[in-house]
Amino acid sequence: MKKSSYLLGLTLATVATLGATPALAKGKLNVLCSTDTDWCSLMETRFEAETGVKVSLIRKSSGESYAQLRAERKNPKIDIWWGGTGDPHLQAAAEKLTQVYKPKALPELNDWAQNQAKVSGYRTVGIYAGALGFGYNADLLKAKGLPAPQCWKDLTKPIYKGEVQVANPNSSGTSYTALATFVQIMGEDQAFEFLSNLHKNINQYTKSGSAPIKAAANGETAIGITFIHDIVKQVKKGYPVKAVAPCEGTGYEVGSMSIVKGARHLKEAKMWAEFALRPDIQTLAAEAKAYQVPSNKSATTPDGAPDFSTLKLIDYNFAKYGSAETRQHLLQRWDAEIKSLPR
Repeated sequence: MKKSSYLLGLTLATVATLGATPALAKGKLNVLCSTDTDWCSLMETRFEAETGVKVSLIRKSSGESYAQLRAERKNPKIDIWWGGTGDPHLQAAAEKLTQVYKPKALPELNDWAQNQAKVSGYRTVGIYAGALGFGYNADLLKAKGLPAPQCWKDLTKPIYKGEVQVANPNSSGTSYTALATFVQIMGEDQAFEFLSNLHKNINQYTKSGSAPIKAAANGETAIGITFIHDIVKQVKKGYPVKAVAPCEGTGYEVGSMSIVKGARHLKEAKMWAEFALRPDIQTLAAEAKAYQVPSNKSATTPDGAPDFSTLKLIDYNFAKYGSAETRQHLLQRWDAEIKSLPR
């Protein structure tokens, strides 16, 4: 009797174990990530360890990610798009490339993150915020006998010819935010006049928005236009880089997350969405040297992250500049009037 009971118990335990394992092993998730590689990798590793879901992650800039979702709209290969500037997420939402989803954690988020969700019809949600600015290599400017710029208009001065780097707004969400910021500060025609003058000083239009400040840190360019949190990352690494919040004021991003419409692994995509909004997970950003302001009010802001209360931020019109029509218009004008100019 004891022997049969033992065998029965062993059999039940084996069945239970075998039944539990496939539940973890079967789960899959295809993630498109638009933050820095280190943060993408940290999220992937932590999510897999906690859930058992196998993640296939691709890192692309915001503009490239948006383009991929558009190209694959009839046969989506991505389940969730995590990170990157909010404007292309809003554009994807307007084109119904992403699906309506209200995360359980929505009430725990800062107003700007909740507003991102409302504006999109709950097809995206804010996960962090970051202010636009530029950084310069202090050692390089000193060696060249150049003053440190403090304003956007300073970057167009002839003394900085060949010293400035910025991303292409077609591929970079960071650079599209810059383009939209200039239009909102100066007016559209004046902004394109500014960009035409700035073009004379540009040594390269990069694909990635964070590439210009990495180049400045390495002494490959004197000045890089990017988000301030990306500048802070280079400062923390010990590079002779200084961050500037321009005197005219500046725009900001609401980094976002969107579940793709027609996602093949919808259950796992929703799991990632809830996971990514938890305060303990957002606090992990510091481990990846990511210095954005987290969207969950209970998350710990990384030491060194920009204090928005000290910055001259514009009232960024996310609804207008997050629309597909405005994006297409501004990018077409940039291609026609700026990209085509000789240097």
